[in-house]
Amino acid sequence: MKASGSDRLSQSWFRSANCDAGYGAALLAVIALILGLSATGEWGRQTLSYDRNALRAHQWWRLLTAHLVHLSWEHALLNTTGLVLLWSLFARDFSPRRWLWIVALSVAAIDAGLWYLRPAVQWYVGASGVLHGGLAAGACAMYRRGEDTGAALLLVLVVKLLYEQHSGASLFLGNVPLVADAHLFGTLGGLTASFVPRPQLKRL
Repeated sequence: MKASGSDRLSQSWFRSANCDAGYGAALLAVIALILGLSATGEWGRQTLSYDRNALRAHQWWRLLTAHLVHLSWEHALLNTTGLVLLWSLFARDFSPRRWLWIVALSVAAIDAGLWYLRPAVQWYVGASGVLHGGLAAGACAMYRRGEDTGAALLLVLVVKLLYEQHSGASLFLGNVPLVADAHLFGTLGGLTASFVPRPQLKRL
């Protein structure tokens, strides 16, 4: 009986943290992908980063992979920690397909924003911009449910973005290298995706 009760408690905890069953497997897969790419070292950073000169040479994969590769193990671990926190808070607020839509629009907003509006940015890596999009979407979902925490998170996010735009430094992480515009564009992409319905593909 004790073992059964312990199992139920464990299952309840994993579910409350959105780490049960398929949710947990998906989270582990994303973390494994990010850390696996970090293991490629300098080769991965040079081959997979957002690089304006390489994009001009039609290396389009960088528009996606730049958001998965990181500067260092520390950078990757910081972002995977942020991913776990966001996952535990918001994973069930949208369906998996809607989350893919939110991630896609966050990625597209960052890539388009850097390319068209910030030509001075020659090089970029990291998942933090996409994580800002996820935070914005999740906070909006909380707010629409009538939870005051959602409004508070949105306010903190706005203050953070304003500080980063003004100072060029991270509000919470000190001198960690930062492309502040990626956070801004990712947030705008996530906000848009949380309100705009995902396109429905017609079946032939």
